Amino acid sequence: MKSKLILCSAVLAVLSGCASVPTADKEASNQAKQFAAPTEGKAGVYVYRIDTPIGAALKKDVRIDGECIGETAAGVFFYHEVDGNKDHIVSTESEFSPNELSLYTEQGRLYFVQQYIKMGAFVGGADVVVVDESLGKQEVLKTDMAIKGKCSSK
Repeated sequence: MKSKLILCSAVLAVLSGCASVPTADKEASNQAKQFAAPTEGKAGVYVYRIDTPIGAALKKDVRIDGECIGETAAGVFFYHEVDGNKDHIVSTESEFSPNELSLYTEQGRLYFVQQYIKMGAFVGGADVVVVDESLGKQEVLKTDMAIKGKCSSK
């Protein structure tokens, strides 16, 4: 019984702490939150993680088509442009292997992908899901833009 209590306490401590990642300046973040049309021939992809205490101690990598977009923490987003009218793979680091989704993007459109933390066997994992534009915009407005390009795994 005592070992179960210790294990539960350790899991709770890991899941309730706070992790942070470097964020962009307010001007850049606010500009991205204008949701302007992407560059000609491109589509815009917002990947965000809501600010919730569940998994707040965890940082998780996000990649698009294998390219490191960055490491997330609770309450951050990334904006990344991709070629329009193509399929793309959005993936996130998880407990044992990456979780990914396929996203077909049309040029000139914006897409919103939520990364969320889920319970794992040993540590929290992450997954990604496409959300509709209206909800995505609402959630991105509540977060800060993280600086792109640094992932913890190769």
